[in-house]
Amino acid sequence: MELIEALQWRYATKKYSSKRVSEDILERIITAINLSASSFGIQPYKILIVENPDVRKKLSAYSFNPQITEASRLLVFAAFDSIKPETIEKYIELISKEREIPVESLAVFKEKALNGLLLKTDEENVIWATKQAYIALGTGLIAAAAEKVDATPMEGFNPEHFDELLGLKEKGLKSVVLMALGYRDEENDSNALLKKVRWPKEDFVITIK
Repeated sequence: MELIEALQWRYATKKYSSKRVSEDILERIITAINLSASSFGIQPYKILIVENPDVRKKLSAYSFNPQITEASRLLVFAAFDSIKPETIEKYIELISKEREIPVESLAVFKEKALNGLLLKTDEENVIWATKQAYIALGTGLIAAAAEKVDATPMEGFNPEHFDELLGLKEKGLKSVVLMALGYRDEENDSNALLKKVRWPKEDFVITIK
């Protein structure tokens, strides 16, 4: 399916069938998310794949999204609660290894990262990290559509309770947004057959010449 057709096809699915997203398709979607654009390339967030049905049931008590328990897969995007010097050091070492270049050659890039991130407050960096996680969410939605897998981006949950249930505080993370993956139940989802509505391009795009 071509990209535009895939995006025309997708919508925020409300009701899911019992059909399961296979491991190989899930892996491709996760790989796409991992390749998403990110400031400095540092990816200041983690993806949690919540498989345990009991945990998902507990999470659903702190959200109005039934997709948490009904969808085949549940992804939690969790942002770093702070940016630490050791995180930047580890990332610099990874760049050095992957690109086969000396760490010393990355001194200017490292300094920019240090100055750009460590001089900010933890609160400012959480906001920044959350924005990065949302960019990744967008990539995940597009990747799912390309695989003809339904997806639902979800806020509307209590992050404090999610963080507690998933043990995120100990990992230095904060839950910021969710994504359900599965296959639509067309018989019970009234939105499944509705035409997608978007602003016309002439109202949506402003060209500055």
